[in-house]
Amino acid sequence: MDVLRSKQQIPDARSELIKKGASRLERFPKSWLRRWGLVREVPVGDFVKSWDVLATLTFLEREIGKDEPVLDIGCYASEVLVALHELGYTSLTGADLNPDLARMPLQGAIRYETCNFMKTPFADASFQAITAISVIEHGFDEKALLTEMSRLLKPGGCFIASFDYWPEKIDTTDTTFFGMEWTIFSRQEVAAFIDHAVHHGLTLVGDRRFDAEEAVIETVGKRYTFGWLALRKTTSS
Repeated sequence: MDVLRSKQQIPDARSELIKKGASRLERFPKSWLRRWGLVREVPVGDFVKSWDVLATLTFLEREIGKDEPVLDIGCYASEVLVALHELGYTSLTGADLNPDLARMPLQGAIRYETCNFMKTPFADASFQAITAISVIEHGFDEKALLTEMSRLLKPGGCFIASFDYWPEKIDTTDTTFFGMEWTIFSRQEVAAFIDHAVHHGLTLVGDRRFDAEEAVIETVGKRYTFGWLALRKTTSS
């Protein structure tokens, strides 16, 4: 468990992604080609998510072989799968409810499945890693999420997620995104999630670091930051 602690970490992470050859944010001329209607692919990546993406790629490069299967849930417009392809990963799958997945890049190299990631069509123990960048805070259903992630992971595989976070509870009951409830997770809620994950055979990788120094992000008047964690499948659920 880690926390984005300062705004400067975002451009620093993007610079590192560029050095790694893993940044997929569009630049001229592709952005202009899109404006002129000559490119129909969905643009992927979000500068503000640079820290999350770098943390995820760094973890996967350390923990997961490049021929091992990786699933990205909530993958629409996500940079992760395309960046992993650039880094040499060869078994990549994305899942999202958005029917525009057919316009995501690298259709021949990445498998895209339009489905509910809480109840996917994939077989048990299909993936060595599952990623979720700014996904689980939308329509959060702890039991369904942990049950499905545990089912899909191979023994020793990892679930890696970033999410909206602030140590003290921020009320978001007045706000929805994508037609779903929005959660800014508190320290107490993340700790409970980690503890409950154990009952699904998923244990935290690394230390618990809950402290936040700066409310880096502001959305609809709410000020918060990002959290990031990795859980490893250690036993059957």
